[in-house]
Amino acid sequence: MLRLPPEEPDQALRLAAFRAAHPHVIIGSCGFGIWQARIPENNGETVTTRYSLRELLNRLDELTGESGNPE
Repeated sequence: MLRLPPEEPDQALRLAAFRAAHPHVIIGSCGFGIWQARIPENNGETVTTRYSLRELLNRLDELTGESGNPE
């Protein structure tokens, strides 16, 4: 289980919803104050890194075509 940063408790439900909708995407904290996600693709993978979980989820929404980012 990931430990969410105390400044982003509101992102826990958003992360859970994203994971349920996209179980193939791997999301984790890299331990250096950054969050990273890997999206498997037919010809490799897309990796994206952001400094906050909110920013990472926003970027994943863009990459997966999701509309609207609850804040």
